[in-house]
Amino acid sequence: MSTGDIEVVVTGLGATTPLGGDVTSTWEALLAGKSGVRRIDDDEHEWVTRHDLPVKIASPLAVSPLEVIPRVQARRLDRCEQVAVVAAKEAWAHAGLGGRDDMQVEPERLAVVIGTGIGGAVTLLDQDDLLEGPGLRKVSPLTVPMLMPNGPAAWVGLELGAKGGVHAPVSACASGAEAMAWAMRLLQAGEVDVVVAGGAEACITGITVAGFVQARTLSQRNDEPQRASRPFDTHRDGFVLGEGAGIVVLERAEFAAARGATVHGRLAGFGITADAYHITGPDPEGTGQARAITKSIEKAGVAAADVTHVNCHATSTVAGDVGETRAVRKALGDHPVLTAPKSALGHLVGAAGAVEGIITLLSIKEGIIPATLNLEELDPGVELDVVAGEPRKLDITAAVNDSFGFGGHNVALTFVK
Repeated sequence: MSTGDIEVVVTGLGATTPLGGDVTSTWEALLAGKSGVRRIDDDEHEWVTRHDLPVKIASPLAVSPLEVIPRVQARRLDRCEQVAVVAAKEAWAHAGLGGRDDMQVEPERLAVVIGTGIGGAVTLLDQDDLLEGPGLRKVSPLTVPMLMPNGPAAWVGLELGAKGGVHAPVSACASGAEAMAWAMRLLQAGEVDVVVAGGAEACITGITVAGFVQARTLSQRNDEPQRASRPFDTHRDGFVLGEGAGIVVLERAEFAAARGATVHGRLAGFGITADAYHITGPDPEGTGQARAITKSIEKAGVAAADVTHVNCHATSTVAGDVGETRAVRKALGDHPVLTAPKSALGHLVGAAGAVEGIITLLSIKEGIIPATLNLEELDPGVELDVVAGEPRKLDITAAVNDSFGFGGHNVALTFVK
């Protein structure tokens, strides 16, 4: 058997999102049509009023990491590291791989790949304030470990005792999906038996909101928070910034079978391309995105006609949503049924692809596609079937999950039953 023939299966799922503190609560809220978007002009986010920012909505976590992580440990971690540890703990327990004393995988055969788009910017800002105010003696000696983009991956690696490698792809909003692609590469190369992979992000703060405002990418529908994120809708006006983490446990199928693991689906293929078009804007024709989808299904050995569902990146920006549907039509045709979870979750940036990958897996496993919220008037440029109103039951054999990021990063993942 060649390395390309090695099957990669998903045995563990973990998440913390604006809809719930774990996978089950997130999935149930998504199917129920709930939204994680709310106003944030409160004491916790006082910078909104202090700087008089025009955007006063976001998608914060539904459950604080402090409810899961001991406070002593939490103080050593940036919030993006905290959410990564929370989701990884759930995924690891779900996979049934045991604790340090009874682990079912050798540490040298266990790797971690967790991406982030921004990393520990909140720590950087907070510690700079201390330096400029009280002075050097108040700056934490853990400042650099807390702000470095590889921090989420590093802390999860330490938590699990992973010695097969710890990696941290940073590719903006495609980071979580790219982490899963790199995990598949490691497994198919035979370097390890198990990889804990995904994405984490927690940077709802003044500078990020202000930066996205100036880039004109955020919705300003402040008076109707839960109706603000509206992918594919004619009246969309930008995305809603969110936070969270999604982590999966991936294994070589042979290794998973030998230990009697429960398999929730299979990551069958991935495609990674770049637009080389613009630092923030996607290629309006979706050419690079289409190539990523095509590469993904070809690697999976799946025909375009067999892909019945696409979990879209669809952030709710004017240009991005229509461009993505053009890419889907180029790569797959007109038959796939689409959905856009960011309508409920907001945009989780580096965590988005991983959380939405989990949602894609659950759609395949349970035969149901969550509805896209707030889709009241379909943009005429979409020209595809988008699930809206109510979840739709559908027997799905293969599905694609799209993730795209600033810089022209394109990642497509193909999952199968």
